[in-house]
Amino acid sequence: MKLEKTTLVGTKVKLEPLAQSHLPGLAEAITDGALWEVPVTIVPHPQDLPQFLSNAETAFLAQRELAFVTIDMTSGSIVGSTRFRCIDIPHKRVEIGFTFIAKSWQRTYVNTEAKYLMLRHAFEQWDFNRVEFLTDVLNTKSRNAISRIGAREEGTLRSHMVMRDGRIRDSVMFSVIGTEWPLVKRSLEVKLDAAT
Repeated sequence: MKLEKTTLVGTKVKLEPLAQSHLPGLAEAITDGALWEVPVTIVPHPQDLPQFLSNAETAFLAQRELAFVTIDMTSGSIVGSTRFRCIDIPHKRVEIGFTFIAKSWQRTYVNTEAKYLMLRHAFEQWDFNRVEFLTDVLNTKSRNAISRIGAREEGTLRSHMVMRDGRIRDSVMFSVIGTEWPLVKRSLEVKLDAAT
């Protein structure tokens, strides 16, 4: 398998591979809630988006990551970003992460449908066995959101990362595996139908 840039289209949400043309809209999304100031996440400052794009492109060329912007199709607005990362083709596993959503779009259908599209792609197009999610042990919102999509908590990686303020972060690992995907898929589809 060779990693290729592809657009994932749902009912209300579209994930487009991150490109230079997206940066102004992404800056607006990040400004909505001053996301770069949230201590339990890693979100670039709007001024750092050119480097964010460059790093994403380097990781894509190395076949390790595929970054997207998250677009609300009704408004046409860029409302955040997410990516496949730590792509391990031989072992058929991937992490979904580096996800951030403008504050006014949090706790809406956006995150649910974006995760649905990515999980479906990983399991049904790539035929992967495992999708992982990692979050800060202190990030209750993120942990709850990951649980709501049907991922199972597996444990805590102690002293896993150093955050930008110098705090040593413990990370909580969640996953969905291939045998669980049909049930998780049905549950997400019910949630998405209820959101219409």
